[in-house]
Amino acid sequence: MWMAAPGQGFVAELKGAVTPRAALLVIAVLLLQIGFITSYVGALHHPTPHNLSIAVVAPPQVSPKLVQALDSVPDDAVKAVTAPDADTAAQQIKDQKIYAALVVNPAGTEDTLLTGSARGTSAARAAETITVALEKTQGRTVKVEDVAPLAKGDTNGLSAFYLVIGWCVGGYLVASILGISAGSKPANTHRAVIRLGVLALYSIAAGVLGTLIAGPVLDALPGSRIGLSALGALVVFTVGAFTMALQCLFDIIGIGIAVLVFVVLGNPSAGGVYPAPMMPPFWRAIGAWIPNGAGTSAAKSIAYFGSTNLAMPIAVLAVWALLGVAVTFLAVLRGPRSGGRELVAEA
Repeated sequence: MWMAAPGQGFVAELKGAVTPRAALLVIAVLLLQIGFITSYVGALHHPTPHNLSIAVVAPPQVSPKLVQALDSVPDDAVKAVTAPDADTAAQQIKDQKIYAALVVNPAGTEDTLLTGSARGTSAARAAETITVALEKTQGRTVKVEDVAPLAKGDTNGLSAFYLVIGWCVGGYLVASILGISAGSKPANTHRAVIRLGVLALYSIAAGVLGTLIAGPVLDALPGSRIGLSALGALVVFTVGAFTMALQCLFDIIGIGIAVLVFVVLGNPSAGGVYPAPMMPPFWRAIGAWIPNGAGTSAAKSIAYFGSTNLAMPIAVLAVWALLGVAVTFLAVLRGPRSGGRELVAEA
């Protein structure tokens, strides 16, 4: 009896074990991995300020010179503005309009730098470094006053970021599991409603439980429990609905696209580790428009800033959620396609 040579047998087994589809998926995973490394290292390896907003509170004869000096810091590090008094500047920090304010003492040589570490500790440190160096050239000193401090249980100011990232992870994982277990595309509009309803119930549970863990259990984040829970439900549903839409359009590859959007691009640009003025241009530009960044901004606002400036991040989340729901229904209504569609048992 004729037998294939050992080498030919291995080649045949290799072709059977690694199909062209599997090979393409492996290559796609490799690209995602390289993208992950590039995005995280690129965004976080060298934080430098860019257009860091610092207000100047000083007598009229001094203010223009200080504004010009701050604007002259190399690489457009500072965006200097003026404020009429220290109280107004402090309120602007609490309203998230500026990051810091230099309050000049005309009666002495020690000035005050108002910061808000809850907005970002790295931005507060950068403002301090810049103003201390500037004041030193004038023979003056600076003391720092934190008008928006972090909670005791949120030492590095990362609790809001990690809470939102946890919500995002839950959103795309539950949508992926629903797609893998039942089919990437719902069989009909009724099944789409059911799947989105399950996602909504999951989102509410995840929002409440995440808030309870970050708040009462770990004492890591202050703020309205109802507000944070509602935000969490919106974040989870938004990410889940968009992931569901991607699966309807691209089958299992949609999960990889969701990872690209929410993990590779969304996490490092979210403003959790470093706020927007401390990140490179690409990540600074996209951060606020991805659910991770919008959610992080909203969580910080609810926890530390009296829910100011919530309109934009909530609008971003709502648009992503509506887009995910709309695309899911449109894909279902488009009719059957090869592979991936949910099977329904006939009566």
